[in-house]
Amino acid sequence: METIRKIIHVDMDAFYAAIEQRDRPELRGKPVVVGGDPQRRGVVATCSYEARRYGIHSAMSAQKAYQRCPHAIFIPPRFEVYRSVSTQIMQIFRSYTDLVEPLSLDEAYLDVTLNHKNMTSATLIARAIKQQIYMETHLRASAGVSFNKFIAKLASDYQKPDGLTVVPPEKANAFLERLPVNKFFGVGKVTAARLHELHIETGADLKRLTEEELRKLFHKQGSVLYHYVRGEDQRAVQPTRVRKSVGKETTLAEDVSDPERLLQIMQQMASQVERRLKELELSGKTITLKLRWSNFQILTRSITIPQATQDASTMVAILTPVLLSQLEGGPKRVRLVGVTVSHFLNHDELEDPTRIYPLPLWDESTWPA
Repeated sequence: METIRKIIHVDMDAFYAAIEQRDRPELRGKPVVVGGDPQRRGVVATCSYEARRYGIHSAMSAQKAYQRCPHAIFIPPRFEVYRSVSTQIMQIFRSYTDLVEPLSLDEAYLDVTLNHKNMTSATLIARAIKQQIYMETHLRASAGVSFNKFIAKLASDYQKPDGLTVVPPEKANAFLERLPVNKFFGVGKVTAARLHELHIETGADLKRLTEEELRKLFHKQGSVLYHYVRGEDQRAVQPTRVRKSVGKETTLAEDVSDPERLLQIMQQMASQVERRLKELELSGKTITLKLRWSNFQILTRSITIPQATQDASTMVAILTPVLLSQLEGGPKRVRLVGVTVSHFLNHDELEDPTRIYPLPLWDESTWPA
């Protein structure tokens, strides 16, 4: 008989903003936005729940956030503090199980099927973890408990903030069927809009489509959705993952041909990549621009630079000529923009510049065909 796994997904509530409010009591109860300067095309990293009431969310431009809430308090991120608190939280997780898969500084999967406390209830473990996090850090977390990673992650988001949602196997179908489709992993604004056009609003609606129909609509992602809506996810919790790249991309609600607008979008993607690189303490030498045209053809162009970077302005400076060169010769409509950094250097290489071998900035041999 196959053992039913016990998976917990823990997600800190408004992590960066909550730390700022914890450390600065005068900010409590106020709309706090952590991220870039609204006067310099910055991007929102996260925001307090008070700010979210104005429609502000992560990855939004700081300029738009300011327009929605001019009295919001904008704070630059303090990644060294966030990393320190994250280390505390990860130590709590590892006191229960070695099977901890961090997704970022503020969230992780835990497999507690077997655990150090010999506790049989994953729900009690999740509750104990939430309490211990609050006692040690004075921060709130939400947790989802289920038998696979996909449902556990959905459950952690179900009753935020400070939530605890348990979805056992016998309740999975009902939980997934009543869920709005935009809550499913991989369903962004564009995919959700396409599903809404087809009058597919919930998991139950999505379940009526065959795998073939979903593949016709969304290609490979269609198969993923087919299995997810049926509660099927065999992925194991992986405690160690070697990261080879960090990237962000966005599928646009409408095709865009205006170069200035595309440059703004690229800058937003670069800002998000910078934030993630700083979280992970990574710097890379290869910077890649990804475009998907309106005819769904994909173009990628990579540049390898002499010095590893995690700086958004460097990425933008390098990729701007690449983007503009692709837009020459008349209007070209773009439906996706992405920025990725790879070719990471370890700490020894970063500290020893003699190990960094310069390449010509515009070496086209580094470009994929």
